[in-house]
Amino acid sequence: MKRKSYSPEFKAKVAMEAAKGLQTANEIASKFEVHPGQVAQWKRELVENVGDIFAKKNGKKPPDQDESHSKLYEQIGRLKVENEWLKKKSEQLLRL
Repeated sequence: MKRKSYSPEFKAKVAMEAAKGLQTANEIASKFEVHPGQVAQWKRELVENVGDIFAKKNGKKPPDQDESHSKLYEQIGRLKVENEWLKKKSEQLLRL
């Protein structure tokens, strides 16, 4: 049996209904024909990620992305230094 897949717009609509708190999860689930657990999960995801919407609008990157980029640049720097050192040492060995 194939699983149902829902569009992001549909998930957002259901999650917004749940976030309003005017109906129970069971009522929303029967209205949209989804499982109540799914309603709760989509609501939780909405609440957890709502701050990202405004961060992206202002062109700011999430802090963890900036951190991973700086780690990668640091690693690139180390590898460049190591590469140069190895080149010098190999040239010295070839001269012997």
